[in-house]
Amino acid sequence: MVRCAGLPRRSAKREGGNFTRPEAVLGLQCRHTMPKPPVPVYLGEFEQVVLLAILRLGEDAYAIPVREEIVSRTGRAVARGALYTALERLEAKGCLRSRMSAPLAERGGRSRRYYTVSATGLAALRTAREGLLALWRGVESQLEKP
Repeated sequence: MVRCAGLPRRSAKREGGNFTRPEAVLGLQCRHTMPKPPVPVYLGEFEQVVLLAILRLGEDAYAIPVREEIVSRTGRAVARGALYTALERLEAKGCLRSRMSAPLAERGGRSRRYYTVSATGLAALRTAREGLLALWRGVESQLEKP
């Protein structure tokens, strides 16, 4: 810990072996802290699929076309609730950014939420892809066996 020059240290009265009742601290205390390394973002398989669909759609990525893209590319049925949950989770992880459109007459004056993949999301996709490719290397021949 680094202490700022000229400032008194914090002290406490000792009672029964424990430090309790800190006395008043005059001035500020400075601490030298190391920056925390970035926390890696791990993606589940469905999260990867959602991010890839958004990348494919570009500027037109809102929930309905994302769902249609996933269904058409993977043949996999996607529940709306599962998609919205994944979109919220990815935004909370910092993998997506969203913006609201202007109100649309065709939607009764409601807006659409458009999604774009963030730099964090791109990095997470790259990491996930590299990990999967490393696992796939050397097992292709085993999959060809009857």
